[in-house]
Amino acid sequence: MAKRRMFSLDVVDTDKFLELPASSQSLYFHLGMRADDDGFVSSPKKITSMVNCSNDDLKLLLAKGFLIPFESGIVVITDWKVNNYLRGDRYNETQYKDEKEFLSITNSGKYIMKNDMDTTGVPNDCQMVSKLDTQVRLGKDRVDKDRLDNTTSCEKNTKRDELNEIINSYTMNEQIKEALRDFIKMRDAIKKPLTDRSLTLIVNKLDKLSKSDAEKVEILNQSIVNNWRGVFELKGRKEVSANDWLKN
Repeated sequence: MAKRRMFSLDVVDTDKFLELPASSQSLYFHLGMRADDDGFVSSPKKITSMVNCSNDDLKLLLAKGFLIPFESGIVVITDWKVNNYLRGDRYNETQYKDEKEFLSITNSGKYIMKNDMDTTGVPNDCQMVSKLDTQVRLGKDRVDKDRLDNTTSCEKNTKRDELNEIINSYTMNEQIKEALRDFIKMRDAIKKPLTDRSLTLIVNKLDKLSKSDAEKVEILNQSIVNNWRGVFELKGRKEVSANDWLKN
């Protein structure tokens, strides 16, 4: 692994990056320095602890799309190819070839999961297809409406993906993931949709309320049943055991 790394202002001078807490920005640079020549980081949690950052900093980088996580625990830096260019004689391919197989590179040099690409190799997120040439006969109002519908759909898909990233980076427990998605649906149903920031606060509060996965599911179910906008200590019982949970 090289001892020198580069960071592009096209990445770190954007509002999206500069709005991150200073600790999250610091963690991004530390991860970048320790990544292999393809941008893969094998021990992001260890590095986070070693440089005195918090798990929230790591979760925020994941939620904002600066990192892409894998089930193996490895992460890759999304803008690695934007930040770094290595000469062929100095490049050593990553040992994480299985994870690399899941990735494609956009025209702008960003890593993206292959299942987030359409059949033409263009990212599905916010792909705007002009209908002006094919639908000019429908008139300007109809064309504008189609563009508005596409934009609205794009925004919904982007928001959904951001919330799913937070869920996937928060836990590997499928029951908690399902409960969190049901909680998001409930919030949508009561016209109080969650933002990525509010979902991050929700999962952080879950950790404070309980260390038990079983109890976290019960806490979420309690809020879903009562249409509560937040999560709260369980009413009428102090703790949910794993055995009780499995019986339900």
